[in-house]
Amino acid sequence: MTLINDIGTLAHTMNDYIPEQVWRDRTAIEDVQLARLQTLLRTVGESNSFWQKRFQAANFDPASVSSLSDFQRLPVLFKQDLVDDQLANLPYGTNLTFDFSKYSRLHQTSGTTGRPLRWLDTADSWSWMGECWRQIYLFAGVTSDDVMFLPFSFGPFIGFWGAFDGACRMGNLCIAGGGMSTEVRLRVMAENSATVLCCTPTYALRMAEVAEAEGVDLASGSVRMLIVAGEPGGSIPATRKRIETAWGARVIDHWGMTEIGSPGVEAVDRPGGLYVLETEFIAEVVTPETYEPVEPGEQGELLITNLGRIGSPVIRYRTGDLVRAEVSAESNEVQLMWLEGGILGRADDMVTVRGNNVFPSSIEAILREFDDVAEFRINIETRREMNHLRIEVEPSESRQDGLDDLEQEIRKRLRNRLGFQCDLRLVDHGALPRFEMKGRRLHRQQSDDT
Repeated sequence: MTLINDIGTLAHTMNDYIPEQVWRDRTAIEDVQLARLQTLLRTVGESNSFWQKRFQAANFDPASVSSLSDFQRLPVLFKQDLVDDQLANLPYGTNLTFDFSKYSRLHQTSGTTGRPLRWLDTADSWSWMGECWRQIYLFAGVTSDDVMFLPFSFGPFIGFWGAFDGACRMGNLCIAGGGMSTEVRLRVMAENSATVLCCTPTYALRMAEVAEAEGVDLASGSVRMLIVAGEPGGSIPATRKRIETAWGARVIDHWGMTEIGSPGVEAVDRPGGLYVLETEFIAEVVTPETYEPVEPGEQGELLITNLGRIGSPVIRYRTGDLVRAEVSAESNEVQLMWLEGGILGRADDMVTVRGNNVFPSSIEAILREFDDVAEFRINIETRREMNHLRIEVEPSESRQDGLDDLEQEIRKRLRNRLGFQCDLRLVDHGALPRFEMKGRRLHRQQSDDT
Protein backbone atom coordinates (compact mmCIF):
# COMPACT_ATOMS: atom_id res chain seq x y z
CA MET A 1 0.00 0.00 0.00
CA THR A 2 2.93 2.31 0.56
CA LEU A 3 3.88 1.94 -3.11
CA ILE A 4 0.38 2.96 -4.18
CA ASN A 5 0.42 6.02 -1.95
CA ASP A 6 3.78 7.04 -3.32
CA ILE A 7 2.48 6.64 -6.86
CA GLY A 8 -0.53 8.76 -6.00
CA THR A 9 1.50 11.64 -4.62
CA LEU A 10 4.08 11.66 -7.38
CA ALA A 11 1.88 10.91 -10.36
CA HIS A 12 1.86 14.47 -11.67
CA THR A 13 5.35 13.96 -13.11
CA MET A 14 5.57 11.64 -16.09
CA ASN A 15 8.69 9.84 -14.91
CA ASP A 16 7.54 9.09 -11.37
CA TYR A 17 5.57 5.94 -12.17
CA ILE A 18 5.19 3.30 -14.86
CA PRO A 19 1.55 3.07 -15.95
CA GLU A 20 1.56 -0.65 -16.77
CA GLN A 21 2.67 -1.39 -13.20
CA VAL A 22 -0.63 -0.05 -11.82
CA TRP A 23 -3.09 -1.32 -14.44
CA ARG A 24 -4.05 -4.35 -12.32
CA ASP A 25 -4.84 -2.35 -9.18
CA ARG A 26 -8.00 -0.21 -9.28
CA THR A 27 -7.00 1.76 -6.18
CA ALA A 28 -3.62 2.61 -7.69
CA ILE A 29 -5.24 3.73 -10.94
CA GLU A 30 -7.57 6.10 -9.10
CA ASP A 31 -4.72 7.41 -6.94
CA VAL A 32 -2.81 8.32 -10.10
CA GLN A 33 -5.87 9.92 -11.64
CA LEU A 34 -6.60 12.06 -8.58
CA ALA A 35 -3.04 13.29 -8.20
CA ARG A 36 -2.76 14.21 -11.88
CA LEU A 37 -6.20 15.84 -11.84
CA GLN A 38 -5.28 18.01 -8.86
CA THR A 39 -2.12 19.14 -10.62
CA LEU A 40 -4.02 19.87 -13.82
CA LEU A 41 -6.76 21.89 -12.08
CA ARG A 42 -4.26 23.85 -10.00
CA THR A 43 -2.11 24.71 -13.01
CA VAL A 44 -4.89 25.79 -15.38
CA GLY A 45 -6.62 27.62 -12.54
CA GLU A 46 -3.56 29.83 -12.17
CA SER A 47 -2.87 30.76 -15.78
CA ASN A 48 -5.44 29.49 -18.31
CA SER A 49 -8.06 32.20 -18.88
CA PHE A 50 -10.48 29.83 -20.62
CA TRP A 51 -10.65 27.57 -17.57
CA GLN A 52 -10.49 30.42 -15.11
CA LYS A 53 -13.70 31.81 -16.59
CA ARG A 54 -15.41 28.41 -16.52
CA PHE A 55 -14.36 27.81 -12.91
CA GLN A 56 -15.65 31.22 -11.90
CA ALA A 57 -18.97 30.78 -13.73
CA ALA A 58 -19.50 27.43 -11.99
CA ASN A 59 -18.39 28.80 -8.59
CA PHE A 60 -15.81 26.02 -8.62
CA ASP A 61 -12.62 26.12 -6.55
CA PRO A 62 -9.92 23.85 -8.07
CA ALA A 63 -8.28 23.53 -4.65
CA SER A 64 -11.46 21.95 -3.28
CA VAL A 65 -11.03 18.71 -5.25
CA SER A 66 -10.10 15.96 -2.83
CA SER A 67 -11.77 13.04 -4.65
CA LEU A 68 -12.54 12.08 -8.23
CA SER A 69 -16.23 12.79 -7.71
CA ASP A 70 -15.57 16.38 -6.60
CA PHE A 71 -14.72 17.67 -10.06
CA GLN A 72 -18.08 16.44 -11.39
CA ARG A 73 -19.46 19.70 -10.07
CA LEU A 74 -17.99 21.27 -13.19
CA PRO A 75 -20.40 21.53 -16.14
CA VAL A 76 -19.61 19.41 -19.19
CA LEU A 77 -17.59 20.98 -21.97
CA PHE A 78 -19.09 21.07 -25.48
CA LYS A 79 -17.16 21.27 -28.73
CA GLN A 80 -19.19 24.38 -29.51
CA ASP A 81 -17.73 26.03 -26.40
CA LEU A 82 -14.28 25.58 -27.91
CA VAL A 83 -15.39 26.70 -31.37
CA ASP A 84 -17.01 29.84 -29.95
CA ASP A 85 -13.88 30.65 -27.94
CA GLN A 86 -11.67 30.34 -31.00
CA LEU A 87 -14.02 32.45 -33.12
CA ALA A 88 -14.05 35.16 -30.45
CA ASN A 89 -10.28 34.97 -29.90
CA LEU A 90 -8.73 34.22 -33.27
CA PRO A 91 -6.86 32.20 -34.24
CA TYR A 92 -6.28 29.78 -31.33
CA GLY A 93 -8.71 30.75 -28.57
CA THR A 94 -7.86 31.18 -24.89
CA ASN A 95 -7.43 27.55 -23.81
CA LEU A 96 -3.68 28.10 -23.47
CA THR A 97 -2.02 27.51 -20.12
CA PHE A 98 1.40 28.92 -21.02
CA ASP A 99 2.89 31.77 -23.02
CA PHE A 100 2.48 31.34 -26.78
CA SER A 101 6.26 30.93 -27.16
CA LYS A 102 6.03 27.59 -25.30
CA TYR A 103 3.90 25.95 -28.00
CA SER A 104 5.60 23.96 -30.71
CA ARG A 105 2.88 21.91 -32.48
CA LEU A 106 -0.24 22.95 -34.38
CA HIS A 107 -2.89 20.49 -35.48
CA GLN A 108 -6.55 20.77 -36.34
CA THR A 109 -9.64 18.61 -36.51
CA SER A 110 -10.86 17.18 -39.80
CA GLY A 111 -13.92 19.42 -39.78
CA THR A 112 -16.25 16.42 -40.23
CA THR A 113 -18.98 17.92 -38.03
CA GLY A 114 -18.34 21.66 -38.33
CA ARG A 115 -15.62 24.30 -38.37
CA PRO A 116 -12.16 22.78 -37.77
CA LEU A 117 -10.64 23.38 -34.34
CA ARG A 118 -7.01 24.45 -34.19
CA TRP A 119 -5.02 22.83 -31.39
CA LEU A 120 -1.67 23.90 -30.00
CA ASP A 121 0.65 21.67 -27.97
CA THR A 122 3.73 22.39 -25.92
CA ALA A 123 6.72 20.06 -26.13
CA ASP A 124 5.65 18.49 -22.81
CA SER A 125 2.07 17.96 -23.99
CA TRP A 126 3.28 16.38 -27.22
CA SER A 127 5.63 14.16 -25.25
CA TRP A 128 2.60 13.01 -23.29
CA MET A 129 0.88 12.17 -26.59
CA GLY A 130 3.86 10.00 -27.45
CA GLU A 131 3.58 8.26 -24.08
CA CYS A 132 -0.06 7.46 -24.80
CA TRP A 133 1.00 5.84 -28.06
CA ARG A 134 3.69 3.85 -26.26
CA GLN A 135 0.90 2.36 -24.16
CA ILE A 136 -1.25 1.77 -27.24
CA TYR A 137 1.56 -0.14 -28.93
CA LEU A 138 2.10 -2.15 -25.76
CA PHE A 139 -1.53 -3.28 -25.74
CA ALA A 140 -1.47 -3.93 -29.50
CA GLY A 141 1.59 -6.17 -29.26
CA VAL A 142 3.92 -4.06 -31.41
CA THR A 143 7.55 -5.12 -30.98
CA SER A 144 10.88 -3.44 -31.60
CA ASP A 145 11.26 -5.49 -34.79
CA ASP A 146 8.14 -4.09 -36.43
CA VAL A 147 8.44 -1.77 -39.42
CA MET A 148 5.68 0.86 -39.34
CA PHE A 149 4.00 2.32 -42.41
CA LEU A 150 1.75 5.37 -42.05
CA PRO A 151 -0.02 6.37 -45.28
CA PHE A 152 -1.63 9.67 -44.30
CA SER A 153 -1.12 13.17 -45.64
CA PHE A 154 1.07 14.53 -42.79
CA GLY A 155 -0.86 17.79 -43.05
CA PRO A 156 -2.38 19.80 -40.17
CA PHE A 157 -5.05 17.15 -39.46
CA ILE A 158 -3.65 15.27 -36.49
CA GLY A 159 -4.34 11.92 -38.15
CA PHE A 160 -1.61 9.48 -37.11
CA TRP A 161 1.00 12.12 -36.19
CA GLY A 162 1.07 10.83 -32.62
CA ALA A 163 1.39 7.26 -33.84
CA PHE A 164 4.32 8.19 -36.05
CA ASP A 165 6.20 10.12 -33.37
CA GLY A 166 5.42 7.51 -30.72
CA ALA A 167 6.88 4.71 -32.83
CA CYS A 168 9.93 6.79 -33.72
CA ARG A 169 10.62 7.37 -30.01
CA MET A 170 10.37 3.62 -29.40
CA GLY A 171 13.06 3.05 -32.02
CA ASN A 172 10.92 1.42 -34.69
CA LEU A 173 11.65 2.03 -38.35
CA CYS A 174 8.84 4.39 -39.42
CA ILE A 175 7.99 5.04 -43.07
CA ALA A 176 5.96 8.16 -43.89
CA GLY A 177 3.56 7.44 -46.74
CA GLY A 178 2.39 10.98 -47.44
CA GLY A 179 2.29 12.39 -50.97
CA MET A 180 2.06 8.97 -52.65
CA SER A 181 -0.60 7.29 -54.73
CA THR A 182 -2.11 4.11 -53.32
CA GLU A 183 -0.24 2.06 -55.94
CA VAL A 184 3.09 3.58 -54.88
CA ARG A 185 2.31 3.07 -51.21
CA LEU A 186 1.64 -0.62 -51.79
CA ARG A 187 4.97 -0.95 -53.58
CA VAL A 188 6.91 0.93 -50.89
CA MET A 189 5.37 -1.22 -48.18
CA ALA A 190 6.37 -4.39 -49.98
CA GLU A 191 9.90 -3.16 -50.77
CA ASN A 192 10.51 -2.27 -47.11
CA SER A 193 8.74 -5.31 -45.63
CA ALA A 194 6.40 -3.17 -43.53
CA THR A 195 4.74 -5.22 -40.80
CA VAL A 196 2.34 -2.72 -39.15
CA LEU A 197 0.05 -0.39 -41.07
CA CYS A 198 -1.69 2.56 -39.34
CA CYS A 199 -4.67 3.97 -41.25
CA THR A 200 -8.43 4.39 -41.25
CA PRO A 201 -10.63 1.32 -41.88
CA THR A 202 -11.84 3.02 -45.05
CA TYR A 203 -8.32 3.35 -46.43
CA ALA A 204 -7.41 -0.22 -45.47
CA LEU A 205 -10.29 -1.35 -47.68
CA ARG A 206 -9.33 1.09 -50.42
CA MET A 207 -5.76 -0.22 -50.47
CA ALA A 208 -7.13 -3.76 -50.69
CA GLU A 209 -9.34 -2.73 -53.63
CA VAL A 210 -6.37 -1.21 -55.48
CA ALA A 211 -4.16 -4.21 -54.64
CA GLU A 212 -6.74 -6.56 -56.17
CA ALA A 213 -6.90 -4.45 -59.32
CA GLU A 214 -3.09 -4.44 -59.51
CA GLY A 215 -2.83 -8.19 -58.94
CA VAL A 216 -1.12 -7.78 -55.55
CA ASP A 217 -1.77 -10.56 -53.03
CA LEU A 218 -1.86 -8.67 -49.73
CA ALA A 219 -2.63 -11.77 -47.68
CA SER A 220 0.80 -13.24 -48.50
CA GLY A 221 2.60 -9.95 -47.86
CA SER A 222 4.61 -8.72 -44.89
CA VAL A 223 1.90 -6.78 -43.02
CA ARG A 224 0.86 -8.69 -39.91
CA MET A 225 -1.19 -5.99 -38.17
CA LEU A 226 -3.32 -2.97 -39.02
CA ILE A 227 -3.97 -0.36 -36.32
CA VAL A 228 -7.09 1.47 -37.46
CA ALA A 229 -8.76 4.62 -36.15
CA GLY A 230 -10.83 7.63 -37.17
CA GLU A 231 -14.02 5.63 -37.84
CA PRO A 232 -16.08 2.93 -36.13
CA GLY A 233 -15.10 0.33 -38.75
CA GLY A 234 -12.53 -1.40 -36.54
CA SER A 235 -15.31 -2.28 -34.10
CA ILE A 236 -17.79 -3.41 -36.76
CA PRO A 237 -17.35 -7.20 -37.13
CA ALA A 238 -18.17 -7.34 -40.85
CA THR A 239 -15.82 -4.46 -41.72
CA ARG A 240 -13.12 -5.92 -39.52
CA LYS A 241 -13.46 -9.36 -41.09
CA ARG A 242 -13.23 -7.91 -44.60
CA ILE A 243 -10.02 -6.06 -43.75
CA GLU A 244 -8.44 -9.03 -41.99
CA THR A 245 -9.35 -11.38 -44.86
CA ALA A 246 -7.96 -9.05 -47.53
CA TRP A 247 -4.71 -8.41 -45.68
CA GLY A 248 -4.25 -11.75 -43.94
CA ALA A 249 -3.46 -9.68 -40.85
CA ARG A 250 -4.86 -8.78 -37.44
CA VAL A 251 -6.87 -5.58 -36.99
CA ILE A 252 -6.36 -3.57 -33.78
CA ASP A 253 -8.94 -0.86 -33.15
CA HIS A 254 -8.01 2.50 -31.66
CA TRP A 255 -10.02 5.57 -30.64
CA GLY A 256 -8.96 9.17 -30.27
CA MET A 257 -9.83 12.78 -31.10
CA THR A 258 -7.71 15.80 -32.01
CA GLU A 259 -8.78 17.83 -28.99
CA ILE A 260 -8.53 14.89 -26.57
CA GLY A 261 -5.62 12.74 -27.59
CA SER A 262 -5.53 8.94 -27.81
CA PRO A 263 -7.46 7.36 -24.94
CA GLY A 264 -8.61 3.97 -26.27
CA VAL A 265 -7.06 0.84 -27.72
CA GLU A 266 -7.94 -2.78 -28.30
CA ALA A 267 -5.65 -5.32 -26.65
CA VAL A 268 -4.14 -8.02 -28.82
CA ASP A 269 -5.33 -10.65 -26.31
CA ARG A 270 -8.81 -9.15 -25.82
CA PRO A 271 -10.61 -8.35 -29.08
CA GLY A 272 -14.08 -6.89 -29.24
CA GLY A 273 -13.59 -3.72 -27.21
CA LEU A 274 -11.28 -0.93 -26.15
CA TYR A 275 -9.30 -0.28 -22.99
CA VAL A 276 -9.24 3.33 -21.78
CA LEU A 277 -5.77 4.51 -20.75
CA GLU A 278 -6.97 5.62 -17.34
CA THR A 279 -3.63 6.73 -15.95
CA GLU A 280 -3.70 9.39 -18.70
CA PHE A 281 -7.43 10.15 -18.86
CA ILE A 282 -10.54 10.21 -16.70
CA ALA A 283 -13.51 8.68 -18.50
CA GLU A 284 -17.13 9.09 -17.42
CA VAL A 285 -20.12 7.36 -19.01
CA VAL A 286 -23.28 9.45 -18.59
CA THR A 287 -26.79 9.83 -19.94
CA PRO A 288 -26.71 12.29 -22.88
CA GLU A 289 -29.72 14.16 -21.51
CA THR A 290 -28.79 14.73 -17.84
CA TYR A 291 -25.05 13.86 -17.71
CA GLU A 292 -25.74 11.62 -14.71
CA PRO A 293 -23.58 8.48 -14.48
CA VAL A 294 -25.08 5.32 -15.94
CA GLU A 295 -24.84 1.91 -14.31
CA PRO A 296 -21.90 -0.30 -15.38
CA GLY A 297 -22.76 -2.07 -18.63
CA GLU A 298 -25.44 0.44 -19.63
CA GLN A 299 -25.07 2.51 -22.77
CA GLY A 300 -24.14 6.14 -22.27
CA GLU A 301 -22.12 8.99 -23.71
CA LEU A 302 -18.41 9.21 -23.01
CA LEU A 303 -16.98 12.27 -21.25
CA ILE A 304 -13.18 12.61 -21.25
CA THR A 305 -10.68 14.59 -19.20
CA ASN A 306 -7.10 14.42 -20.50
CA LEU A 307 -4.61 14.56 -17.63
CA GLY A 308 -1.32 15.13 -19.43
CA ARG A 309 -2.14 17.75 -22.03
CA ILE A 310 -1.78 20.58 -19.56
CA GLY A 311 -0.90 23.15 -22.22
CA SER A 312 -4.41 22.94 -23.74
CA PRO A 313 -6.59 20.49 -21.78
CA VAL A 314 -10.21 19.47 -22.04
CA ILE A 315 -12.10 18.69 -18.81
CA ARG A 316 -15.32 16.72 -18.78
CA TYR A 317 -15.46 16.96 -22.57
CA ARG A 318 -18.57 15.70 -24.30
CA THR A 319 -17.29 13.40 -27.04
CA GLY A 320 -20.66 12.49 -28.53
CA ASP A 321 -19.56 8.84 -28.62
CA LEU A 322 -21.84 6.14 -27.19
CA VAL A 323 -20.29 3.24 -25.25
CA ARG A 324 -20.92 0.49 -22.71
CA ALA A 325 -18.24 0.41 -20.03
CA GLU A 326 -17.17 -2.07 -17.40
CA VAL A 327 -14.15 -2.97 -15.29
CA SER A 328 -13.04 -6.58 -14.89
CA ALA A 329 -14.28 -8.24 -11.71
CA GLU A 330 -11.18 -10.47 -11.64
CA SER A 331 -8.49 -8.92 -9.45
CA ASN A 332 -5.65 -10.44 -11.46
CA GLU A 333 -6.80 -8.87 -14.73
CA VAL A 334 -6.26 -5.40 -16.14
CA GLN A 335 -8.50 -3.07 -14.14
CA LEU A 336 -8.76 -0.30 -16.71
CA MET A 337 -12.20 0.68 -18.00
CA TRP A 338 -13.13 -1.52 -20.94
CA LEU A 339 -15.58 -0.40 -23.62
CA GLU A 340 -17.53 -3.42 -24.84
CA GLY A 341 -17.81 -3.33 -28.62
CA GLY A 342 -15.66 -0.18 -28.81
CA ILE A 343 -17.44 2.98 -29.94
CA LEU A 344 -21.04 1.95 -30.60
CA GLY A 345 -22.05 5.10 -32.47
CA ARG A 346 -22.24 8.86 -32.22
CA ALA A 347 -25.15 10.56 -30.51
CA ASP A 348 -25.27 13.24 -33.22
CA ASP A 349 -25.25 10.65 -36.04
CA MET A 350 -28.35 8.80 -34.84
CA VAL A 351 -31.37 9.41 -37.04
CA THR A 352 -34.98 8.36 -36.47
CA VAL A 353 -36.61 6.78 -39.52
CA ARG A 354 -40.20 5.57 -39.24
CA GLY A 355 -39.91 5.39 -35.50
CA ASN A 356 -36.63 3.43 -35.60
CA ASN A 357 -33.35 4.79 -34.23
CA VAL A 358 -30.65 4.12 -36.81
CA PHE A 359 -26.88 4.64 -36.67
CA PRO A 360 -24.73 4.74 -39.83
CA SER A 361 -22.52 2.10 -38.21
CA SER A 362 -25.54 -0.27 -38.09
CA ILE A 363 -26.01 0.12 -41.84
CA GLU A 364 -22.29 -0.40 -42.47
CA ALA A 365 -22.35 -3.56 -40.36
CA ILE A 366 -24.94 -5.00 -42.75
CA LEU A 367 -23.50 -3.84 -46.06
CA ARG A 368 -19.95 -4.99 -45.25
CA GLU A 369 -21.28 -8.55 -44.97
CA PHE A 370 -21.61 -8.56 -48.76
CA ASP A 371 -18.32 -9.19 -50.51
CA ASP A 372 -19.82 -7.79 -53.69
CA VAL A 373 -20.38 -4.32 -52.17
CA ALA A 374 -17.43 -2.04 -52.97
CA GLU A 375 -18.77 1.24 -51.54
CA PHE A 376 -21.95 2.85 -50.22
CA ARG A 377 -23.45 6.21 -49.32
CA ILE A 378 -26.20 7.01 -46.82
CA ASN A 379 -28.47 9.94 -47.65
CA ILE A 380 -30.81 11.44 -45.05
CA GLU A 381 -33.37 13.89 -46.40
CA THR A 382 -35.73 15.72 -44.07
CA ARG A 383 -39.14 16.40 -45.59
CA ARG A 384 -41.86 18.04 -43.53
CA GLU A 385 -39.92 17.21 -40.36
CA MET A 386 -39.76 13.53 -41.33
CA ASN A 387 -36.47 11.75 -42.10
CA HIS A 388 -36.22 9.72 -45.30
CA LEU A 389 -33.35 7.29 -45.78
CA ARG A 390 -31.82 6.45 -49.17
CA ILE A 391 -28.85 4.11 -49.48
CA GLU A 392 -26.68 4.01 -52.59
CA VAL A 393 -24.67 0.83 -53.07
CA GLU A 394 -21.84 0.36 -55.56
CA PRO A 395 -21.18 -3.25 -56.61
CA SER A 396 -17.61 -4.49 -56.86
CA GLU A 397 -15.95 -4.60 -60.25
CA SER A 398 -16.10 -8.39 -60.22
CA ARG A 399 -19.87 -8.42 -59.67
CA GLN A 400 -21.55 -6.92 -62.72
CA ASP A 401 -23.91 -9.82 -63.43
CA GLY A 402 -26.97 -10.76 -61.44
CA LEU A 403 -27.29 -7.29 -59.95
CA ASP A 404 -31.04 -7.63 -59.46
CA ASP A 405 -30.45 -10.64 -57.22
CA LEU A 406 -27.78 -8.75 -55.24
CA GLU A 407 -30.08 -5.76 -54.79
CA GLN A 408 -32.95 -7.94 -53.57
CA GLU A 409 -30.70 -9.77 -51.08
CA ILE A 410 -29.31 -6.50 -49.67
CA ARG A 411 -32.80 -5.00 -49.47
CA LYS A 412 -34.09 -8.06 -47.63
CA ARG A 413 -31.26 -8.10 -45.11
CA LEU A 414 -31.59 -4.38 -44.39
CA ARG A 415 -35.34 -4.77 -43.83
CA ASN A 416 -34.89 -7.75 -41.50
CA ARG A 417 -32.13 -6.14 -39.43
CA LEU A 418 -33.31 -2.51 -39.33
CA GLY A 419 -37.01 -3.27 -39.07
CA PHE A 420 -38.22 -1.22 -42.04
CA GLN A 421 -37.98 -1.06 -45.82
CA CYS A 422 -35.11 1.11 -47.13
CA ASP A 423 -34.92 3.10 -50.33
CA LEU A 424 -32.00 1.21 -51.87
CA ARG A 425 -30.37 2.06 -55.18
CA LEU A 426 -27.50 0.35 -56.96
CA VAL A 427 -25.11 2.69 -58.79
CA ASP A 428 -22.43 2.01 -61.41
CA HIS A 429 -19.03 0.75 -60.32
CA GLY A 430 -16.76 3.75 -59.66
CA ALA A 431 -19.67 6.17 -59.16
CA LEU A 432 -19.08 6.73 -55.45
CA PRO A 433 -16.04 8.55 -54.04
CA ARG A 434 -13.06 6.84 -52.42
CA PHE A 435 -11.30 8.15 -49.32
CA GLU A 436 -7.77 8.07 -47.94
CA MET A 437 -8.62 9.33 -44.46
CA LYS A 438 -12.08 9.32 -42.89
CA GLY A 439 -14.85 8.09 -45.13
CA ARG A 440 -17.69 10.60 -45.47
CA ARG A 441 -20.59 8.36 -46.32
CA LEU A 442 -23.38 10.10 -44.40
CA HIS A 443 -25.03 13.00 -46.21
CA ARG A 444 -27.88 15.08 -44.79
CA GLN A 445 -30.07 17.55 -46.61
CA GLN A 446 -33.23 19.54 -45.96
CA SER A 447 -35.88 19.27 -48.64
CA ASP A 448 -37.58 22.37 -49.98
CA ASP A 449 -40.78 20.36 -49.95
CA THR A 450 -42.51 21.78 -46.85
